[in-house]
Amino acid sequence: MASNGAFPLFSLQFQMLIDVLEEHVKNPGRVAAGLRASIKNPRVSDEAKAHATERLQELESQQHAGTDQSGSHGNRVLGGYKATLHNQHTSEEAKKHAREILNAAGIHEPDIDLDDQQHKNRVLAGYKAALHNPKVSEEAKQHARQYLEEHDTT
Repeated sequence: MASNGAFPLFSLQFQMLIDVLEEHVKNPGRVAAGLRASIKNPRVSDEAKAHATERLQELESQQHAGTDQSGSHGNRVLGGYKATLHNQHTSEEAKKHAREILNAAGIHEPDIDLDDQQHKNRVLAGYKAALHNPKVSEEAKQHARQYLEEHDTT
């Protein structure tokens, strides 16, 4: 094993790390950044740098060829299902299907009605807090009182 100095154990551990990353690639952008950092790191052996360079070239060629199966497509698909849940022009059947897909992927979207109620509660809480905050102007406090009266909360 060619080494550039006093860190042969570090080089071996680094090589093992690269091998593990190759098996469990989750985010090719982060892997590529790590490989670039390794190439520039003076503590990394020449052999490990060469391997990192080869692996980086493979990653880049896959991305340019459009064969990147990193999960970014999957993330976009899941994002589409999330959008389906919030689209008023989507049928209930489609929303049900989208919820099933998202649940299977481990993503649990709360009901929109709960989000609306939670938002309303937070707005009211903000106005109530403004009434007790000494840094809030009297004009703003008056607006808060008016808003709370209009919404039957004081």
